[in-house]
Amino acid sequence: MTSAVLRSGGTGRRLSPARALALTAGLLALLGTYFVATVGPASAAEVIVSQAKPVTASSVEWEGTPAAAAVDGNTGTRWSSGFAAAQWFQVDLGSVQSLSRIAIDWEGAYAKAFTIQFSTDGSNYTQAYGTTTGAGGQQSIPVSGNARYVRINLTQRALEIYGYSFWEFQVFAGGTTPPSTPPTTGPGGPTLLSYNKPARASTEQNDANCNPCTADKAFDNDPASRWATSPTTGWVDPGWIQVDLGATAQISQIVLQWDPAYGKAYQIQVSGDATNWTSLYSTTTGDGLKDVINATGSGRYVRMYGTARGSEYGYSLWEFSVYGTGGNPQAPPAKPADPAFPATRLVFADEFNGVPGSKPDGSKWTIDPGTGQNGEVQYYTNNDNAAMDGAGHLVMTARKETVGGRDYTSHRMNTGNKFSFQYGRVEARVKVPKGNGLWPAFWMMGSDFLAGRPWPYNGEVDIMEVLGRNTAESYSTLHAPAYNGGGGYGQKYNLPGGGDFANDYHVWAAEWDSKGIKFLVDNQQVFYASKETVESTRGPWIFDHQFYIILNLAVGGDFPGPVDATTPFPSQMLVDYVHVYQ
Repeated sequence: MTSAVLRSGGTGRRLSPARALALTAGLLALLGTYFVATVGPASAAEVIVSQAKPVTASSVEWEGTPAAAAVDGNTGTRWSSGFAAAQWFQVDLGSVQSLSRIAIDWEGAYAKAFTIQFSTDGSNYTQAYGTTTGAGGQQSIPVSGNARYVRINLTQRALEIYGYSFWEFQVFAGGTTPPSTPPTTGPGGPTLLSYNKPARASTEQNDANCNPCTADKAFDNDPASRWATSPTTGWVDPGWIQVDLGATAQISQIVLQWDPAYGKAYQIQVSGDATNWTSLYSTTTGDGLKDVINATGSGRYVRMYGTARGSEYGYSLWEFSVYGTGGNPQAPPAKPADPAFPATRLVFADEFNGVPGSKPDGSKWTIDPGTGQNGEVQYYTNNDNAAMDGAGHLVMTARKETVGGRDYTSHRMNTGNKFSFQYGRVEARVKVPKGNGLWPAFWMMGSDFLAGRPWPYNGEVDIMEVLGRNTAESYSTLHAPAYNGGGGYGQKYNLPGGGDFANDYHVWAAEWDSKGIKFLVDNQQVFYASKETVESTRGPWIFDHQFYIILNLAVGGDFPGPVDATTPFPSQMLVDYVHVYQ
């Protein structure tokens, strides 16, 4: 389960993404063969083959945690076993599959010792993986083998008074997928050839719903911009987009990141003159999301030529990346190096050590007054609801009082235009309030939001959201153009070891690099968002740029629900510190 709502930060305005799918028109005949090409296998992205498949288990704790809940795709439901050490869980994939990975999203009652077994007939099993040092959280286990039945045998509990429980048990097939981000440079290695190169398409969309979604946007190395065919002339077949590499190139790989307006049948073609085309690769079973195509050939021009759309709309690509050697490449802007975790170089810190009544440090924080979003009922004052307590804490207070046309007040602040960063560990030690309608949050927004890029194209990382109506749970969620709001990519989780988040301070942290974001509570992992998995299952990863930090305490709204007579006012969110390490 993920957050059902979003907030914009920094301006007090709600920004909804205009979402338009792409279209295509124009006829173009294939005019003979110009280059001889050799074709390698196209490696489709990993796919989940276990969702909604039949499952069995040794036991079930109670009717509210059935075995089927672990394969329903809903991270807010779970399977839990009876309270005994020897347990098992099995999924029937329906047919023999070539498996690549097992992903287990453990609840607090995880297994220290377990094995993964494969079977093709449900009777004879072979072991694919085993451990005696399981640590719970989110596990991603590489495997290799063919199986119809996948079983996990659980033999040692982490919490001996309970059994075992996981939110999701996912089986993936398609393990030959190449890395999601091929090297862009390297001696004799593949180079990104298509960045910022001239592009053309059968049609383009450039209107209020997608402004602009022109051909060049597929080659700008920006995963939050896209090309789309015209909504008036382009919802037809064929549809195409091509790039001029500037000189003849030896092509080795093409990566397509599709919008939901994808090509079910398409070809990758090359040409020396943009008139005579040779096919490097073709498919009639495209399923969208991310296609990594290993195909070799020579040409100056590379084209995606779609002949059958996967939806009623046209064609649309977030990114069309061509790798190889030769051409006339332009290097994209360099990204910072990944930090080594645990990161130790402190680059931002606020310990909130001011005297009683003092205000947040204006050199670090921008106060963000105004009304909230998402149905919130508070008015964020201009620093009237935040002060140091003299004991090393910032106290953010929600009060029942009328200001700015609202019946409640609270506090919101951010580091926008003061501090932003890309990659590292960001953490805050926070004590959250309890009460219906209260909504404390520690989160980040892409810094380009402050320059006018609308949400969710800038990206949002919710490190911590707790709903006052149930402070035994917390949420960590990512929001992007292809997954946001109630469809955000995230995780609901309980306090590691059990308990109530409102009873004490806890450290929420995110460890972020070019491969993904690990979310932790009190240094225990509760969720991992893998860039490769997100690109292959949800859509573009838009988190490789600068972000800034936000702290706020909302009152009411679509996600936490309303306040009521039991909600205590004033209520306080206490922050001990905020740190960023690289």
